Amino acid sequence: MATISTSEGKTGNNLIDALRPREWELLVARLQSWTGAVGRAMQTPGNRVEWAYFPIDKAMASYRVTFGDGREVETALIGREGAIGGIVSHGHLPAFALAVVLFGGTFARISLNELDALKAEEPAIDSLFNRYADCLLAQVFQASACNASHSIQQRAARWLVAASERTGSDELTLTQDQLAGMLGVGRSYTTRVIGHFKAEGVVDTQRGRLTVLDHANLSAMACDCNDVVRGHFNTVLKGVYPEP
Repeated sequence: MATISTSEGKTGNNLIDALRPREWELLVARLQSWTGAVGRAMQTPGNRVEWAYFPIDKAMASYRVTFGDGREVETALIGREGAIGGIVSHGHLPAFALAVVLFGGTFARISLNELDALKAEEPAIDSLFNRYADCLLAQVFQASACNASHSIQQRAARWLVAASERTGSDELTLTQDQLAGMLGVGRSYTTRVIGHFKAEGVVDTQRGRLTVLDHANLSAMACDCNDVVRGHFNTVLKGVYPEP
């Protein structure tokens, strides 16, 4: 069972690394290293949640709601600022949403039995995850309002900016079909939007990959929803949400 590697007192997950040294060491000692390939499920609707996962560095996960016709729509994007599964709830409650690996890489994980025991022993760890749950809920609220109010171009730009900031990378392993699915729109819409972004020189695409070329102009094309979420994170968990 592989332990999570650290460098200079950091794991590469901003939420974990926001803990004070004593609590950080207690949590890190219980973490396992888990490698997630793109598309691998971390929790499925109706099944018991057994683990909490923390994306490391460029790894990223996506919460999705699955409809009866098989369509999946993203409800939250989780990168190095956050965690997936069982952070607040006590006990192995069933998952409501699907959680899958979006960008593959290393995740730290801990069983809920160990996490619940640690939260009971260490109020600072319990408080950190409660505050993160508030930030995650704010992100879901903002995404719901964004989907109802903003154009597909604004939403696509917002998503690409958020993904780039959370991974710390200009290169995103992503197809236009995947982006369309996560935005809940048809492929033809994203084709037109990405074509416009390319014409403006803000992104470039190759097979299965999208590169952000101009963050400032891409951000200007986006709605301000990322900024709103970042502002709430900085109020509740300052320094955890990646800066532009």
